[in-house]
Amino acid sequence: MIYKVLPVLVFLLSSFSSNEITPIKNTTLPISAFKTKTLNTNFEVEVLRIYSDLHNNNLALPKIESFKKAMKGFYEMKEKGFVKKDILTLIDFSLSSNTKRLWVIDLATNTILFNSLVAHGRNTGDEFANSFSNAAESFKSSLGFYATGEIYNGKHGMSLKLDGLEKGINDNARNRGIVMHAANYVSNFFIKAHNRLGRSQGCPALPTEITTEIISKIKDKSCLYIYYPTTKSKSVS
Repeated sequence: MIYKVLPVLVFLLSSFSSNEITPIKNTTLPISAFKTKTLNTNFEVEVLRIYSDLHNNNLALPKIESFKKAMKGFYEMKEKGFVKKDILTLIDFSLSSNTKRLWVIDLATNTILFNSLVAHGRNTGDEFANSFSNAAESFKSSLGFYATGEIYNGKHGMSLKLDGLEKGINDNARNRGIVMHAANYVSNFFIKAHNRLGRSQGCPALPTEITTEIISKIKDKSCLYIYYPTTKSKSVS
């Protein structure tokens, strides 16, 4: 069980990180805290063990690269109290929007609960995401770590507010109205008609038939991580 290894992982995180994350105003973490670092060997071995032991429920596994980064950030934020639940939502924007690139993982039971299509912003790219922003009215997705917030009823029905935790990267998410919601353009039918998934105004939009289940599971201070592998082809404004 993940609870048995959590204290050890927390200790290991503090031992290999030279840039300790400290809370700052508006519960925002410094961007440097989430830059790629060399993982402590023991921590990486433990993450690989967790990955290999995942109960996938016949669902696809995320890429190990995105999973390792998501796990590292999850434990850092859990230690500091930014997230409360042992639920990790991982979105891999290096993948085609025509594939299921969102995973919801229960780390208490090492179980993949959902694997779903998810939209990126209309100005982030067509089939593939390649440009990201933290700016209002950009209609682009923002990368990085988020804490899930509260549920509300909006124009898309049941929706979930998100709080970006990386200063300058996604900390405008709430002000921008970046939320998780249902959209009829997130479907295999839309892909067949347009050769790509539909796009949002920057929100990680989900298929209508599964949105309620996912939002109900990840609401109220769980970890959401939107992954992209390199900054070379990423523009952040």
